[in-house]
Amino acid sequence: MGESWLARTELLLGPEALEQLKNARVAVLGLGGVGGAAAEALCRAGIGHMLLIDHDKIDPTNLNRQILATQQTIGMDKTQAALERLFSICPNGDFSGESRFYFPEDCAFLYDWQPDFIIDAIDTVTAKLHLFEQCQQSHIPLLTCLGTGNRFDPSLLRIGDLADTAKGCGCGLARVMRRELRRKGFLHGQVLYSLEPPKKAVASQTNGRHAPGSISFVPPAAGLLLAAEAVKFLLDKSPGIRYNL
Repeated sequence: MGESWLARTELLLGPEALEQLKNARVAVLGLGGVGGAAAEALCRAGIGHMLLIDHDKIDPTNLNRQILATQQTIGMDKTQAALERLFSICPNGDFSGESRFYFPEDCAFLYDWQPDFIIDAIDTVTAKLHLFEQCQQSHIPLLTCLGTGNRFDPSLLRIGDLADTAKGCGCGLARVMRRELRRKGFLHGQVLYSLEPPKKAVASQTNGRHAPGSISFVPPAAGLLLAAEAVKFLLDKSPGIRYNL
């Protein structure tokens, strides 16, 4: 067997699959409750090359759901915290981070990295739309996470085609994505969404803003599903799933 810490994974997948994952290049955009869990799951699955992108720092309000958030990491760049965590698991991994926004006018760094798969766990709609368009035009496999805030039941998370989200999932982000992408001729693409109608947000007592509510287990569950789907795709174990390549 190869690296001993992946011995149990090798027993499940075999040495050839493990080598495929070691050579794979996966980018994760957004390192919050969803993206942080996805990045760690990919690392523990044996993905050898990862690019992590997030502009934010860890805040005390992240402690309830984000795997990167501890009392010791508050105030750290999320990319820095993620890299330290991944290297503590796999010291020989080829992991890099970019503490920045994904801007349409300044995104060449991502595509120059030549990812085999991209996980979108960012919040900004304009960035998500541009990323979706670019990946379809460049034939890069992309899995987009839609809304997980204000949800309580992780068993209602699904992965499917963007068009399927029109069937009553109640996700405002999905509705905007469908509308804007349809205008540009993009009708299909793989997304993670919830069948659970979002609960009504409660205004914060401190600033009056309607921040989305969250719980410890829904965003990480979404991240694990994203990571699993990425690994299945990289190992050619996702028959029938449309990536529109």
